Amino acid sequence: MARHTPGTVAGTALAGAALLLAAAPARAAEGMPQLDFGNPLLRAQVVWLVLIFLALYLLLSRWALPQVGAVLEKRAAAIATDLDAARHAKEQADHAVDELTRATREAHAGAQTEIAQAIAGAKAAADAQAAELNARLDAQIAAAEQRIAQARAAALGALEQVAIDTANVVVARLIGAPIDHALVPAAVAGVLATRVT
Repeated sequence: MARHTPGTVAGTALAGAALLLAAAPARAAEGMPQLDFGNPLLRAQVVWLVLIFLALYLLLSRWALPQVGAVLEKRAAAIATDLDAARHAKEQADHAVDELTRATREAHAGAQTEIAQAIAGAKAAADAQAAELNARLDAQIAAAEQRIAQARAAALGALEQVAIDTANVVVARLIGAPIDHALVPAAVAGVLATRVT
């Protein structure tokens, strides 16, 4: 946009006023009293109009418009600063979100690892406890089997003696005579051997 100096604006205004004054006789002949430049009041009004226009132009161009421009520049600078701050804040927020996502993934992976270790530890402890319990049960079963074998042997020993005594008495009553005590134990041992096995 081209800048007009006060001199060019004033020259333009004076040239316009001169054209209006030059065209006054023709306009008056046509019958337009408001363009009758022969009237000194109209000439004074045109001159004051030009002076007021120049004063307003100078006031606006030298004082008001620079202030408006300064306000607009300040506002544009503030907007640019705010946009930079918002861009920086967005970058920080994106960085924080990335760090949070990474930390969440690491925590999840760590938790899974700890869970797997806890499960493995519990399984190992359960296996060790089961092995210990099985060993104790095996020892108890072996001890019980040994006691049963001893009790069976003792019972068989007692049974053999009872069988020998009973056989001696029964055979002596059946035949009515004393018998050979060496034959009865051998016979009872043979019968018991066939029955027990």
